[in-house]
Amino acid sequence: MRKLFLLLLVALVAVVTGCSDTASTNEQNDEKADQQETNEDANKENEKKAEQEEAPQPFEPLAPSEDAKPLKESMTEEELAKMPVVEAHGEDRTRKTPVGQTLMEGITDETDGILKDHRLVAYYGQPSSTQMGILGEMEPEALMKKLKEQTQAYSDADPERPAIPTIELITTIAQRNPGPNGKYYHMTSEEDIDEYAELAKKHNAILMLDVQLGRDTALHQVKLLEKWLKLPYVHVAIDTEFHVKEGQTPGIDLGSVDGSEVQEVVDYVSTFVEENDLPDKIVLVHQFTDHAVTNKQVIKPTDNVEVALNFDGYGDYGTKMSLYRKFVRNEPVQYGGFKIFYNKDKPVLTPSEVLQLDPNPAIINYQ
Repeated sequence: MRKLFLLLLVALVAVVTGCSDTASTNEQNDEKADQQETNEDANKENEKKAEQEEAPQPFEPLAPSEDAKPLKESMTEEELAKMPVVEAHGEDRTRKTPVGQTLMEGITDETDGILKDHRLVAYYGQPSSTQMGILGEMEPEALMKKLKEQTQAYSDADPERPAIPTIELITTIAQRNPGPNGKYYHMTSEEDIDEYAELAKKHNAILMLDVQLGRDTALHQVKLLEKWLKLPYVHVAIDTEFHVKEGQTPGIDLGSVDGSEVQEVVDYVSTFVEENDLPDKIVLVHQFTDHAVTNKQVIKPTDNVEVALNFDGYGDYGTKMSLYRKFVRNEPVQYGGFKIFYNKDKPVLTPSEVLQLDPNPAIINYQ
């Protein structure tokens, strides 16, 4: 009986030991599997980062000439310390931002976007109209040649911020009759948009798709452009003055866009960038009167969308500069833009004069 008891005790110990070893082995296997999964996740993340780092930028800035001097060497001590007299318009001339800086005072840019290190020089218009800007006045290749010459002038004027040629194409055109959709706009043909998308790609340029709204919403019109927004070098611009209410007519009544509508576009583009694994994009907002963009304080850039407010008026040197101070410098969003009218401005400002503005415009467009 005692021998039987001992045999049973030995068997029981063996079973317990075996279970313990099995559990230990299973735990070790689970730990190895967890570690392997963690390593695989880390490897995938590193591969993704490497792919992003190695991916070529969807544009090519124009390199400055060899003899180009930095802004700080080409400006006087007074110009470095103070904004132009005409921009100050009788107020304190002390600069808010150092010469060469485009990001607004107290504003951050959390993106990997274009405007952090570059400037855009854009030609604006619509290919079927000679009345809406230079883009409709020239054949595509001739346009690109002239645009690159104008862009080169900015790379040379500020070699620390190389400029990129940009086409700003009006894609939804406000009109004075309701049209078939009753929204007082019609679209540029897909063929024309495709042609200028290919033109931008061929020349390593940026394409900015501009919407004029009519009685439609900014968000709806931007959604109409999804096909082209999937291209890594395509961005968005909003022409606020053509957005009118019920009972008003674009081109007769001066329109406006509330900042909350702009923010809807910014948020939509931000999500679109994430969902389609695209490079960060720009939303450009045109303004030339107080009324054109209201509730501006609600406009907030995101982690993958940069926002630029573009002063869009024409006229004499002093008026344009003082209104840039009023609408852009004193009501900061993130970046500033400045439009030049070849046929209406008197005089047409040179790149060196434009780059004296406080802050320096990140986008200069020509009409």
